[in-house]
Amino acid sequence: MQYDTLLLFVVATSALAISPGPDNIYVLMQSITNGRKYGIATVCGLITGCLVHTTLVAFGVSAIIKENDTLFFVIKLFGALYLLYLAYNVYKSDAKVTLSNETIPKKSLWQLFKQGFIMNVLNPKVSIFFLAFFPAYLFSQTLSTVTQFYVLGLLFMTTSFIIFSAIAILAGFISDYLKQSKNIGLILKWLQIVVFVGIAVFIFFSEN
Repeated sequence: MQYDTLLLFVVATSALAISPGPDNIYVLMQSITNGRKYGIATVCGLITGCLVHTTLVAFGVSAIIKENDTLFFVIKLFGALYLLYLAYNVYKSDAKVTLSNETIPKKSLWQLFKQGFIMNVLNPKVSIFFLAFFPAYLFSQTLSTVTQFYVLGLLFMTTSFIIFSAIAILAGFISDYLKQSKNIGLILKWLQIVVFVGIAVFIFFSEN
């Protein structure tokens, strides 16, 4: 059992969860507009949807890993290139963090949970990201790859849930800080780039 690999996975997941993206911005705006518990309901839906993607990737990639080392190398190469592509997209994007609650209607807790779940499950980019991200962090020679993928999925969900919930609870403070700080958007932009490039390098040089 390689606990240092799991620790690296949690650190990388934390950095990704903190970096501004459509999911955590949506959680932030729900909390500001409707209240903290509505933001947390959205978080629960988003995180629950990760189970579906974890299952798809776990069984699909596990079969490939068992079948052929060359195919696994191709997956690693794809993962590294995909993360570099994400880093490039962030580099080309505007560094400004835009917050707007004009188009956020009032919904019940169940509706927000369901919407968060559907948003996540129907987003194929989540499965693609898991496919790129998870294989490099396999941590055991004795556990099955399916079990390891589920452990990584649950760690990803737990870490993201804690950070997203903190965003929901501290929504007012975070919103005020983002509006007042002129350089925070640029800092968060380069944080994303560094994280994506760092994970890409780690994935490419990881061993099966």
